[in-house]
Amino acid sequence: MKTLYHVMGLIAAFCLTFAILITSVEAVVYFNPNYFEKEYTKYHVLERVHMEMDDLLTVTDEMMDYLKGDREDLVVNTIVDGEEREFFNEKEKRHMVDVQGLFLGAMKLREGAALVALFCCAYLLLKEEGETLLRMLQWGIGIFIGGMAALAALISTDFTKYFTTFHLIFFDNDDWLLNPKTDLLINIVPEGFFRDTAYAIAFLFLGVCLLLWVAAALLRRRAKKQRN
Repeated sequence: MKTLYHVMGLIAAFCLTFAILITSVEAVVYFNPNYFEKEYTKYHVLERVHMEMDDLLTVTDEMMDYLKGDREDLVVNTIVDGEEREFFNEKEKRHMVDVQGLFLGAMKLREGAALVALFCCAYLLLKEEGETLLRMLQWGIGIFIGGMAALAALISTDFTKYFTTFHLIFFDNDDWLLNPKTDLLINIVPEGFFRDTAYAIAFLFLGVCLLLWVAAALLRRRAKKQRN
């Protein structure tokens, strides 16, 4: 039974850490005040798309609502270069359908992972294996972070290469190959934006995981003191 308890503890740790990762993505992309405005300023986006900041931020809000499933389409009219027009063209809309599917799929996976983690934790606590759970949480978090760190180190060697690889894995068409001369979307989210976003997600994810790891360590230490 001890082996089963250890396996369930690791499963709980991996599922919980995965849920934290997806939540970190959501927090940075959806709930970070002024994030897009700062990035647009940093990469001189307004000059490239010939828009006012307020108009661009309105488009961004509509786009994020779409990704969350809060609106049915991406028909968004705005002012570009002094003229009213639809912001997203047909190719961009097709690509964003795929991106929305990826976002919503990740949210469903997070829900499933959280439920599995909750079940495993509840089972171990009912079996009075709380200390096993805490130990496996520490091990699981460490292993997951180690794997993510190795992946991050690999990606950092050639971000463009692995950015392309990501799209080839998750998208089954070439709609993601946008042209900056004809497609505004690629101009508002250049490669540097994705790099900055990845760093912000990693920072938040590691911070939360570290807090969880320390909490587990302190609870184990407290339990040992109570036994002694």
